[in-house]
Amino acid sequence: MAPPQAGQDPPPAADSDTEPPVMVSSSSHTSRLKYVSLGVLVLQTTSLVLTMRYSRTLKEDGPRYLASSAVVSAEVLKIITCTFLVLMENNYNMRAMNQLLKEEIVNKPVETLKLAVPAGIYTLQNNLLYVALSNLDAATYQVTYQLKILTTALFSVSMLGKRLGLYQWLSLLLLMAGVTLVQWPSDSGGDAEEKALSAGSQFVGLMAVLMACVSSGFAGVYFEKILKETKQSVWVRNIQLGLFSFVLGFIGMMVYDGQSVRQSGMFQGYSTVTCIVVALQAVGGLVVAVVIKYADNILKGFATSLSIILSTLISYFLLKDFSPTGLFFLGALLVIAATFLYGYERKPASSSSGIKV
Repeated sequence: MAPPQAGQDPPPAADSDTEPPVMVSSSSHTSRLKYVSLGVLVLQTTSLVLTMRYSRTLKEDGPRYLASSAVVSAEVLKIITCTFLVLMENNYNMRAMNQLLKEEIVNKPVETLKLAVPAGIYTLQNNLLYVALSNLDAATYQVTYQLKILTTALFSVSMLGKRLGLYQWLSLLLLMAGVTLVQWPSDSGGDAEEKALSAGSQFVGLMAVLMACVSSGFAGVYFEKILKETKQSVWVRNIQLGLFSFVLGFIGMMVYDGQSVRQSGMFQGYSTVTCIVVALQAVGGLVVAVVIKYADNILKGFATSLSIILSTLISYFLLKDFSPTGLFFLGALLVIAATFLYGYERKPASSSSGIKV
């Protein structure tokens, strides 16, 4: 699973009237961090999609790994990682970390329970992404999944009272048009039975992506609302999310795959590729949390565009599970343009609050 990344605005710039020499150095350092963040985000996003797709289509002798098990494993790894980061924030003082976690998680049950909602939705979303990439090629998935921009925007307007400008509404229209073109059926070769199976598989993948986009939008905005209401470490929040997600994910795994788990174990079908997928999914949300701190919306849009292009090229040349059409390229171009256009007007033009857009 992954934590929310959409709908959060970059932090306001520091006051330029204080300590000019330090600000020059800080500005240069922040600029470098922006582009490092860009590269890390492109690498993480692209590699996760491609390795997940590869792991779900890889021909193996034994049983294929359970998607529900991979989701649970990723949550455990995320909790461990966030706990280590909290320990770092407390100067490796175990007593201080334990006291902090007790105060924020155990002694604030109401605040903690609020995270059960996004945790459940993220758990569902992560399982849906495995379904989607089992039925869609990486390039089509990447483009279609950008509809989360639309769902996040709509939930931001309704739940946070954000205002969207003309360019942003126009970008959402371009986004819908682009995704429609990408999903437009093509007259590919093959017999009727093969076409029917392909169409059925693509429909399942499309439904999974659409449901994931809706859940991503709602959970991301809900989580943002909680973050804006409380002053708490993002790593502590992710530990809380991870605990709920682990419990809910484990219950879901036993309900839907309980028989397979009892017969062959939770880690059946795990390979090196599976472990890479789990690791990428676990740290992915944490990488995005760091990127949000340094990269503005334009750079994030650029990262998304590069990721789409790389996924398309690798899916075509290496995975060989994708045959691009003119409509796909036109749709992908519209989606990339929409991503840039949406981020363009979200960039703050004044020192006003970053909550209203």
